[in-house]
Amino acid sequence: MSTTGPPLLDDQHPILAKVRKLLAKAEDPAATEHEAEVYTAKATALIASYGVDAALLSRADPAADPVGDLQVGVDAPYAADKADLLATVATALRCQVVMRTRRGPDGKEISLHVFGHRSDLERAEIIWTSLLLQSATGLLRTPVPRGEHPAAFRRSWLAGFRLAVGRRLTEAEDRARLDADARQGDGPGASLVLADRGELVRGAVEAAYPDARAARARTLSGSGGADGWAAGQRADLGARRMPRAPRALRR
Repeated sequence: MSTTGPPLLDDQHPILAKVRKLLAKAEDPAATEHEAEVYTAKATALIASYGVDAALLSRADPAADPVGDLQVGVDAPYAADKADLLATVATALRCQVVMRTRRGPDGKEISLHVFGHRSDLERAEIIWTSLLLQSATGLLRTPVPRGEHPAAFRRSWLAGFRLAVGRRLTEAEDRARLDADARQGDGPGASLVLADRGELVRGAVEAAYPDARAARARTLSGSGGADGWAAGQRADLGARRMPRAPRALRR
């Protein structure tokens, strides 16, 4: 992974520092699946609340949490799958992503241009980095079925993992927003504030990429989707248990 632009992460912030410590425990290969689930659930609940609180605080001073961008290059192996994971995480955390590809000396190169408010970019980078490590550990623990192509199986496994954690992140964000709405007194509620911030992010994307088009869906042939989905469930992001996904998964 490579990034360009100003550094985003502020370990001095007490919430983000605590989130990093919890995720480090979840990423530890020595952690049991249950331990990783507990650590990640706590981290995700904290980071969802942090995002909504940052949005509400910025009402009085929009310059305190401006719209920014982050450019991220993803490396092989499984660069497209890593990019899809970042796009899923960033979208769930109220960012928008433009995926860019070009032919380099070693083949296709993939990078992503992520737009969002500074606090949301911080959160997306923290969660994505952790999930990359957790998914790598999960892949190592999952044997490829006999007779199946390893790369096809692993790509479908990563797709299942991505869909599960994306669903959980979205639900955690929705809960934090609704909780904030319930706590609000006078003035605009969290839902209205977040909607206004979303319009600013969309405007930044449209200004930078006026001709951007929706990406084509990827079709995956491997049978690892259900195992990956289950691993994403175990990297519990604070949401209720979901039924297992079908084995055939599309982006």
